[in-house]
Amino acid sequence: MQKFLFDVNRDPALQRQFMAGRAAVLERYELDAEERAAITAGDIGLIYVLGANGQLLMHFAALLGMEWAGYIQSMRDGVAKHGPVRAGIYAMTTRLDERVADV
Repeated sequence: MQKFLFDVNRDPALQRQFMAGRAAVLERYELDAEERAAITAGDIGLIYVLGANGQLLMHFAALLGMEWAGYIQSMRDGVAKHGPVRAGIYAMTTRLDERVADV
């Protein structure tokens, strides 16, 4: 998942391909079914809970047209819906109702 996010964030041609046909692009990456479904749906909250790097995820959210406040809220919603981050380096350091960066 991290490799896909890294690649799509840096390659304008891959971005165009992804936006034109997500499934075809995702076939190139080793993703489990949940990761593939979350990326296909643009479910930023679930992608976050699955352990995506926040720097990579932030740029992917922007590619999908998501503004900053929506991105932050999507991560909060993901934790509320799917539970704490399952993998990666992130740990919950705030309450779900706590404002971060004034958002």
